[in-house]
Parts: sequence; structure tokens; C-alpha cells
Amino acid sequence: MKIEQIYTGCIAHAAYYIENNGEAAIFDPLREVEPYLERSKKDGATIKYIFETHFHADFVSGHLDLAEKTGAKIVYGPTAKPNFEAIIAADNQEFTIGNYTIKATFVGYGTVEITGVIISANKITFQDVKLQEGVALGEVKIIAYKKPLLDQDNLSGETKTAEEIVALPTRSVASVAATTAGIYQQD
Repeated sequence: MKIEQIYTGCIAHAAYYIENNGEAAIFDPLREVEPYLERSKKDGATIKYIFETHFHADFVSGHLDLAEKTGAKIVYGPTAKPNFEAIIAADNQEFTIGNYTIKATFVGYGTVEITGVIISANKITFQDVKLQEGVALGEVKIIAYKKPLLDQDNLSGETKTAEEIVALPTRSVASVAATTAGIYQQD
């Protein structure tokens, strides 16, 4: 299984490309869909699903364009009510990508929409919002396992050129090192 994070530093956004056995899924795509199309073409994979894991108030998603160009199904959580064709996933619903199964689970609190709030400059506006608890996180199970992501007997370093380092969406030495296999960064 190939899992690749596609990070856009200027808006601190991470999308994910997952591919296995000729099928791919994109999680939280940006508006510009070409990087996903190029990756799937390079891997000889068909994009099967586009998962929107949450509502994006900070950027415009490319899910509609990507679905139109690939025929992939858009997947939302159970509280979504889109005005276009999409799969509204139930808790614990499973989706297959190649030989792997992705299970949609929902944790935390339900979405609350508040309207009619007046916001004024130099004035604090308080809102008393009651949140409804969502599904509690239970046991995590690995449904399918084929091969570890890292071969413990063959962990080799990677050399980055100055140009590659400058192009990275980060500037700290620890973050640059964390882009190399076998390096772990703890927040």
C-alpha cells in the first residue's frame, strides 16, 4: 500500500493519496486536482473514492472536479447533506482500495451550526453552545495487513539537495529530517 501526504504549506493543509493494487483514494483534496491525477497515472491506478473528512472553511476543495474527471465517488460523513451525488457513509462503513479496507468511523461531537450572530469590532460576543456527543472511539483493528511500510532490515538514509530542501514546505531542521524514511518526529 502506498500512502502519500500532499502538503501545502502556505495554507497548512494536508491531503492524502492512498493507492494499492491499481485503486486509489484521495482524502481532503485541494482545489487543484492535477497532482492527484498525475500520481494516479504514474501508478497506473484508478481513483475510486474521494473522502472529505470534515468541512473546509479555510480552502476550496477539488472534490467535484476530481470526481468529474475520474468517475470517483465522493464520500462524506453522516451529518453531511450535499446538493450533489455523494456517498453518505454510516459509522463503521467499509470501503475497499485494492487489497485493503478503509473503515469510516466518527468520533467527537456533532456539528452545530449557529446563525444570526452579530459580530462587531472591539466587542466580544459570547455564545452558549450545547454540543451533542458523537460516537466514542473504540478498539482499532487492522482489517488487512500485507507488508510493513518500512523494512526494518533495509532502512537507508536519503540525501536531499539544497534545491529540494528550499522547496520543502518547512524550514526547521527536524521537519526536513522527518521527510526521510526511518526518522520520527514527535510534536
